[in-house]
Amino acid sequence: MLTKLNKTLEKIMPVLTPAAVGVGLLSASWLHTLSFLVPWIFAVMTFAGSIGSNFKDLGKVMKHPLPIIAVFLILHLVMPLIGWAAGTLIFPGDDLTQTGFVLLFVIPTGVVSLVWVTIYGGNIALTLALILLDTLLSPFIVPLSLSLIVGAKVHMDVWGMMNGLLWMVVIPSVIGMLLNHWTKGQIKTVWGPRLAPFTKIGLFAVVAINSSVVAPHLRDMNVKLVQIIVTALVCATLGYLAGWLVSRSMKWDRDVTVALTFNSGMRNLSAGAVLAISFFPPPVVLPVIAGMLFQQLLAALYGYNLDKKYRLKSQPSQAA
Repeated sequence: MLTKLNKTLEKIMPVLTPAAVGVGLLSASWLHTLSFLVPWIFAVMTFAGSIGSNFKDLGKVMKHPLPIIAVFLILHLVMPLIGWAAGTLIFPGDDLTQTGFVLLFVIPTGVVSLVWVTIYGGNIALTLALILLDTLLSPFIVPLSLSLIVGAKVHMDVWGMMNGLLWMVVIPSVIGMLLNHWTKGQIKTVWGPRLAPFTKIGLFAVVAINSSVVAPHLRDMNVKLVQIIVTALVCATLGYLAGWLVSRSMKWDRDVTVALTFNSGMRNLSAGAVLAISFFPPPVVLPVIAGMLFQQLLAALYGYNLDKKYRLKSQPSQAA
């Protein structure tokens, strides 16, 4: 039953987060009272996503570090600078919105990218290594990046942010990885399929609750909000495109290209929204919520194009 539920949820992944945003807006009057649950739900999601990681796969991937270096440069240099440039050009003088766009693109790659990489036959070991490394480094990278790019424009509780990421992301990941090691992979085999649907349900719950918290700022559709949504869409598209272009220019294999495309484009925006709500004024959250609207839809679009491209490419050789 859980396997069937998981497959159904995988099929509707592109509309899962937009639907969650809608539920959050419509149910904001009572749903926002559950915001205290979000860090706990997210910690469980991170744990469930990390039980497939192990030290052996990480070691193998680290022997060929170029794809990892490429993704890290896209995630934490290219895209944050694009977010900062877009925020500065389109919202001059609006420090909070600019910070929101930087936050949107300094958040580590998303655990959900593993789902898309698996669906489209990408390199799972590389994806797990990227998620793990980016997750473990996030308490340092996120506050440092925000401090360097945004600077003193917006007050930031750096230690609070690091502590939040530590408990929500790092500790559950390490526990999951250690359990995988101690059980010789049995925990992934036994509990992976059982936890998979609850990870997606958890994603829906986190997005819905976070959306309910910022509902007062999203209800009144105005020119600025439309600008934020369109800017987030364009910038988010560039993340996926950058991963694909770098991999194609380096002539890496299909599985690496699929992994780089998804990991360069997807972000742990649930964690980003939790951080924004916890440590910043409400306007900072808007670009992150806007990014949530399109992340899964863009993943589905790029996945479809990747599948089509490689399927067409492989047909002549199969005929021959």
